[in-house]
Amino acid sequence: MSRNEKAQPNPVSKTIVLFDGVCNLCIATIRFVIERDPQKKFLFAPLQSEAALKILRALGHEELASTSSAMPSTLVVVDQNRVYTGSSADLRLVRRLRGLWPLLYSLIIIPRPIRDGIYEWISQNRYKWFGKQNECALPKPEDADRFLK
Repeated sequence: MSRNEKAQPNPVSKTIVLFDGVCNLCIATIRFVIERDPQKKFLFAPLQSEAALKILRALGHEELASTSSAMPSTLVVVDQNRVYTGSSADLRLVRRLRGLWPLLYSLIIIPRPIRDGIYEWISQNRYKWFGKQNECALPKPEDADRFLK
C-alpha cells in the first residue's frame, strides 16, 4: 500500500454494531452512539445488509440476519468475534461510550432473563411505538466511513 492510500478500518479491531436499518428506534440509537463515540470505536451495518450477513455467517450466527427472519433483532453487537444480542448487546454498547453512560452497565447484575424479557417486549413493539422506514436509512455523509459495505 502506498503512503497516499488510505487504510480501511480493520473490522476485527473495532466493535461492530448491527442494527435493524428500518427501525426508527434503532436508527436513533445508532445516531446516539455515534455522537458519544468520538474515538470511533464502533463500526455499523444494517442487519439487512450483505456486510451483516457475511459477518454473522462467518461467526455461525446467520439466523440473526434479517434475510432469515421476519423481524430482525434490534441490535447485535460483535466484539472480539463474540456475538451479543438482547440486553447484553445494549449493555456492551453503553459501557464503551463517553460520559456517564457506562454506569448503565451496572444493570448487568439484573438476571439476564429479566433484562431480556423487558428488551424483547420493547423490541416486539418498536415498530408500533416508534415507526419504521420503508427502506434502510442512509448514514450522514460525515459518518459514512463508519458503516460497513
